[in-house]
Amino acid sequence: MAITFKDTHEFSREELEELFLSVEWSSGHYPDKLVIAMRNFEKVFTAWDGDKLVGLICAMDDGIMTAYIHYLLVRPDYQHMGIGKQLVDSMKEVYADYLRIVLVAYDDEIGFYKSCGFEKSNDASPMFITSLWT
Repeated sequence: MAITFKDTHEFSREELEELFLSVEWSSGHYPDKLVIAMRNFEKVFTAWDGDKLVGLICAMDDGIMTAYIHYLLVRPDYQHMGIGKQLVDSMKEVYADYLRIVLVAYDDEIGFYKSCGFEKSNDASPMFITSLWT
C-alpha cells in the first residue's frame, strides 16, 4: 500500500464520519460540522490509501507565536506504520518558527507524543467545557 499525504481542507461528510468513528471519537457523529470545521482550520494535512482517508492532523494558530494541534487521527488498521509521526512532522515543519506548538493528549497517547518531541507539562492541565462524550 502506498500512502500519500496531502494538504487539503475539502472532505466529504462520509470521509470524515468514517475516519472519526474508526477511532471511536464522538465528533464523528457530527460529520456536517466536521466538514465546516476542516475548512476553518488554518492547516490540515491528510494521509490517503488511494481514495480512502486514513489519517488527519489539523491546527489553528495566532499567526506568529502559538499553534494548537486540535485533531490527530489515524485509522486503527493503519496505526504503527509511521503515518501519525509523518503528519506531526508536517505540522512541526509548518510551525517551526513559532514559539510554541500545543496539543491535548489523552493519557494513553502521551508516549507517542513524547516520541514526536512534545513534553508533558508539570504545572498545567487541559480544561474543557464540552458536550461530547470523548
